[in-house]
Amino acid sequence: MKRTGKRLIGGALLAAVSGIGLSLYSSRVARLAEDLVPAEGRFLDVAGARLHYIDVGSGPAIVMVHGLAGQLRNFSYALVDLLKDDYRVIVVDRPGSGYSTATGAMPGIIGQGAIIADFIQKLGLDRPLLVGHSLGGALSLAVGLDHPHRVRALALIAPLTQPLEQVPESFRGLARIPSGARLAFAQVLGTPLSRLTAKKTLEGVFAPEAVPEDFITRGGGALSARPIAIAAAAADLAGANDDVTAMVGRYAEIGLPVRILFGRQDAILDPAWNGHRTAAVIPGAKIDTIEGGHMIPITAPEACARFVRAAFAAG
Repeated sequence: MKRTGKRLIGGALLAAVSGIGLSLYSSRVARLAEDLVPAEGRFLDVAGARLHYIDVGSGPAIVMVHGLAGQLRNFSYALVDLLKDDYRVIVVDRPGSGYSTATGAMPGIIGQGAIIADFIQKLGLDRPLLVGHSLGGALSLAVGLDHPHRVRALALIAPLTQPLEQVPESFRGLARIPSGARLAFAQVLGTPLSRLTAKKTLEGVFAPEAVPEDFITRGGGALSARPIAIAAAAADLAGANDDVTAMVGRYAEIGLPVRILFGRQDAILDPAWNGHRTAAVIPGAKIDTIEGGHMIPITAPEACARFVRAAFAAG
């Protein structure tokens, strides 16, 4: 019995030491990521969040919102430079992503839509075009449904618009994170595991296209390995279906011009399910497809820039 007790105590101590070591490792990864990809914009306090954003160019306004586990460099990688000569382009980190933080409980898609609507108002923008990529597309639809007076039109790039029938393989690790301890789990295990699986995950997100060699820095990819980002992405994913399910039945109410663009080979979100099905029920919505996968704002920026310009003109 004494030996058993010693083994139990020794095992507990080993687990504790291992947990501390992994937590310290995660903190080092986070600091390195922030050194590689520092905050480069401004901050604005709005209802429910402190948002980090970049604001470049001049002219009529465009606001861009990134997707799950992303951040604003997903757009500034290439797309912003193709638009800033003719538009004022504002790209924002969603709450919990990049350098934006929620000031209360982590909001779902509908709640983040309200935050972006308040952000637009606080900046004094006159009905900008709202561009949303992936989960940012769902958020944009939430704005179009609940705050249509804040925007002129929606331009949705590879958007999440329908409930997920199954979680894409690249994000299944996020789906396994326990809801009651997301940040603690991410601190001890999430970041170390993400480092081990990063190559495969990115290849899945970009498939069938190659991951750019500079995506980790220029595209902001390094920030997604931080515990705070992993916990936020897990919360986003866990709540996505409830909010999207509530929104789907209201799509016919949308009175704004809506344009959708998908890569035909998107391996994350099915263009037929999230694109054509949704375009069919939103009055006047139009959908275009191009060659490419899910990350077309990075891999096909010229085509995305043409799409955004056309969507602005249609609004």
